[in-house]
Amino acid sequence: MKEIKVNSSAFRDGEMIPAKYTADGQDISPPLEWTDLPQGTASIAVINDDPDAPMGTWVHWVLYNLPPEVKSLPENMPPKERLSSGALQGTTDFGRIGYGGPAPPRGVHRYYFKVYALDCMLDLPAGETKDQLERAMKGHILAQGQLMGKYARR
Repeated sequence: MKEIKVNSSAFRDGEMIPAKYTADGQDISPPLEWTDLPQGTASIAVINDDPDAPMGTWVHWVLYNLPPEVKSLPENMPPKERLSSGALQGTTDFGRIGYGGPAPPRGVHRYYFKVYALDCMLDLPAGETKDQLERAMKGHILAQGQLMGKYARR
């Protein structure tokens, strides 16, 4: 499977996420950009989660049906079900729509920003969960990539 390159101007892969993008700061989404989408990409999905959470993987962001022309997301994406691009946002484990920044109870946690190139637009309403999105994406992923940032409270 082809790999998508995912980057952020806010932090590099494996580095600490600036507090601005966490619950300890402004709690806004970081800027993201990606390259190397394969031919035939019809939509893009983004999932941000923390596999180090004490109760199991914690979902911080669910975004889908981004048009393939979109190659980046600016910081501070609005917490709306439908974005101006037509993309939809899902429900996080915080129980709300849109990005929810890192807020680890203790220790250093890893936060994965995963980008998926899909061969279709998904027939999903806004507000879906990560599990619902992953079920809908099954068999439609052309490529994927990720950026991992870390965060720990002081």
